Amino acid sequence: MIQELQQLGRQLEGELYYDAAMRTLYATDASAYRELPLAVAIPRHEQDIKTLLAFAKKHHTSLIPRTAGTSLAGQVVGAGIVVDVSRTFTKILELNKEEHWVRVQPGVVRDELNLFLKPHGLFFGPETSTANRAMIGGMVGNNSCGSNSVVYRSTREHLLEVKAILSDGSDAEFKALNLDEFHAKCEGDTLENQIYRRIRSLLSDYANQEEIRREFPKKTVERRNTGYAVDLLLETAPFTAGQPDFNFCTLIAGSEGTLAFLTEIKLNLVPLPPKETGLLCVHFNSIDESLRANLIALKYRPSASELIDHYILECTKQNREQMQNRFFVQGDPGAILVVEFARATRAEIEADAAACEAEMRAAGLGYHFPLLFGADTKKIWTLRKAGLGLLSNLPGDEKAVPVIEDTAVDVEDLPAFIREFNEILAKHGLYSVHYAHAGSGELHLRPIINLKTEEGNRLFRVIAEEIATLVKKYKGSLSGEHGDGRLRGEFIKQMVGEKNYQLLREIKKVWDPKHIFNPNKIVDTPPMDTMLRYTPGQKTPAFKTVFRYYNQDVLQHAEQCNGSGDCRKTHLSGGTMCPSYMATRNEKDTTRARANILREFLTRSEKANRFDHEEIKEVMDLCLSCKACKTECPSNVDMAKLKAEFLQQYYDSNGIPLRSRLIANFSLSAKLGSIAPGLYNFAMTNKLVSKWVKNFAGFALERSMPTLAATTLKAWFKSHSARRGTPTTAQPVGGKKLYLFCDEFTNYNDVEIGKKAILLLERLGYEVVIPEHEESGRSWMSKGLIRHAKGIANRNIARLRPLISDETPLVGIEPSAILTFRDEYIDLAEDDLLEDAQALAQHVYLIDEFIAREISMARISPEAFTKEKRAIKLHGHCQQKAISSVGPSVQLLSLPENYTVETIPSGCCGMAGSFGYEKEHYDISMKVGELVLLPAVRAAGEETIIAAPGTSCRHQIKDGTGRKAKHPVEVLYEALV
Repeated sequence: MIQELQQLGRQLEGELYYDAAMRTLYATDASAYRELPLAVAIPRHEQDIKTLLAFAKKHHTSLIPRTAGTSLAGQVVGAGIVVDVSRTFTKILELNKEEHWVRVQPGVVRDELNLFLKPHGLFFGPETSTANRAMIGGMVGNNSCGSNSVVYRSTREHLLEVKAILSDGSDAEFKALNLDEFHAKCEGDTLENQIYRRIRSLLSDYANQEEIRREFPKKTVERRNTGYAVDLLLETAPFTAGQPDFNFCTLIAGSEGTLAFLTEIKLNLVPLPPKETGLLCVHFNSIDESLRANLIALKYRPSASELIDHYILECTKQNREQMQNRFFVQGDPGAILVVEFARATRAEIEADAAACEAEMRAAGLGYHFPLLFGADTKKIWTLRKAGLGLLSNLPGDEKAVPVIEDTAVDVEDLPAFIREFNEILAKHGLYSVHYAHAGSGELHLRPIINLKTEEGNRLFRVIAEEIATLVKKYKGSLSGEHGDGRLRGEFIKQMVGEKNYQLLREIKKVWDPKHIFNPNKIVDTPPMDTMLRYTPGQKTPAFKTVFRYYNQDVLQHAEQCNGSGDCRKTHLSGGTMCPSYMATRNEKDTTRARANILREFLTRSEKANRFDHEEIKEVMDLCLSCKACKTECPSNVDMAKLKAEFLQQYYDSNGIPLRSRLIANFSLSAKLGSIAPGLYNFAMTNKLVSKWVKNFAGFALERSMPTLAATTLKAWFKSHSARRGTPTTAQPVGGKKLYLFCDEFTNYNDVEIGKKAILLLERLGYEVVIPEHEESGRSWMSKGLIRHAKGIANRNIARLRPLISDETPLVGIEPSAILTFRDEYIDLAEDDLLEDAQALAQHVYLIDEFIAREISMARISPEAFTKEKRAIKLHGHCQQKAISSVGPSVQLLSLPENYTVETIPSGCCGMAGSFGYEKEHYDISMKVGELVLLPAVRAAGEETIIAAPGTSCRHQIKDGTGRKAKHPVEVLYEALV
């Protein structure tokens, strides 16, 4: 087959991959399934899709359409060719503002579509929790809904027309047809005509009609994705009098790419919702109480009614980002119901919320009823949407498993259904997480199961079987919005009956007789407990790692990634994760891909050193180690840590590259260079000499090299201390003393910043002491030489711990250096120094944080600073955003009373330490910078101050725009009067 695939690759204008790495990356989605595809195709246009289709027919394989790959039921997992349209079919083709519709390609991201539509006063209603990376093609395939479905229902209700390629390679357009048009479509010999004729025959049969109406979910269940939607198609004009026109889009929505390959999608749009929204966040002692209260909430016309249970609330306590979003939680509630009201005025919301609260209290339901508005509402929705990812944080091999997470019943039946559901789980000694769409009769229910064991696999099936029977009892839908895929397809026969199941098979047969489009989904699905990610009883070795992994090993940390794809959001959605994906839009460059490749080889490799694989190295290559995933990934996957661990283990088998040694030894080379800084700087800046240096080291010729200061900060400070005398001439505030960590970058390169930081602190009345310590070890960590970094970390911990306390904190200037004390040092500390490392970390501050703290304690006031008006644009450092916050930098810069600070909504600058210097990474580095940061700097007026705490960020800004960025402490020092 390799030769045939090579030939196919030559025929495509797009890309075709059949190497082990790419096949591995596309072997999973966000489900429990894994199956290696034959190949992965990135088509450039429709002709490429037709070429792939012809190949599939000739070689008896299949095509699996894929966009973001966040399916929870294994919809895009299979043995055929995965056709990824997420990078190339991304155009918004046409907008009709008057008629309220838009025409798009399937790879358009839902939230980005709404950003485009917002200036026109319109938006696409259905909203999934993955809306910042979910694509319209996937939303159609799964018939996605979301938290607001009580108002906007599902994608199906907004799907007007599609253009598609049928299984014989012909083009077709499906849209609403009146009776005459419908019957005309039934005439002719094309595949499209045959499809229309067959559906007319099947749904005109009275016995079929009776069977469909008897067996499909009851009509009051609005979330209904069980099989193909023939029950809804039956309620159209050709078959039921007085009903809407026939439209095959009703069937195509929720068909999971099994019937045709969609190339264009026309969507209905609605006016923007009222600008004023409020969230009534009702606290309950139990889930049952919250579900009974949900029925009261629905009387008051909410736009959403969403449940968050205590398991998820517990998980938020351990997530850096979500800890900030749980500010509204009082005590430890058994459940919180988030009821959203959208009205024209806040007064209307307050009135409806008060009435709702009063009725709940009268019924003895709920104990705390905070009503929140404005920016607070976004925090709460962020917490709610993070539910799926947060559940992956459970330590060890037991996970909240997607197996019966998509059941939907009549909302009136929900309390009784959930009571019976929990009785079934209790019978098996299990418990479940409950969250999401209470207002629509659908909770996402995830039992905690270990799929790596035989017993876990048995429970996976048993629970699926028993809950399917329970759903059938309530005439509900086994899938409300996540689809059937290979998880629930096996149970469709039970849900709709044998006769209806055969009717669904007939539909698949007429649309796709050779089973080319995503076979074995919805119908003819293999057993739901086959092709799982984990083989029961499979053994993996005990990994001897350098980093500490709390309550887990390195493999389990990689397995925290559940495939939800938060790392696929683009720069338009904000945040930092994942900069390489934002620049390339390649799945291979996501955090998810890196976790997947690690999991694959650490689980299945036959090598003694399971890290020793080029495939892992290839996929890890564009990780910038920005640390954003540690915070922004709901599962807290720390890919920078995993990459450093991988590199160390890989080097153990393959040796350390020269460039990595050179970069890791930055402090040594800078120390030697500082003996004759003029000579060093000549070598770095002279055109001919620097070209030779860059070529030798493997650095990009386009990149400028950092130079050394005329003296080191430590040398300057020694003479400065001698001149000023001890103690300082300015009396410390309340005897306030601090220790300054003189990191290697500030000591050798950014000496002027160091001087200004010290002079500023002294001017403000603080005694500054530079203690004896080693370099931070950041350069060693960045190149994966963490065994050496471990030694540095432990020596620094031992040396500094006796000195550092709340009264005498450790303060640093360079974020990537000082924040190692609060991050990597704890994971590198020897067991006997762990408590010291943790205690030390409590009193370590980025200088921005320290000054902001002192401002908050009224120890520093604006009176010491100019009243001149200045505008500042601030770019935050990646590790600052991940481990700390940009907030303290804003507070510091806002201290002079007429200084206004605007935070640039940028992610990573693209430099990322040495990454942007390396010749093979230079272009990507600049692409990352050009996403937001560099255009924002260029757009700023010359009088605007550009501020950036990170040394690499300032270098990138200089190389990319020619502008000199300042550290915030420089700005504040220069504002002294």
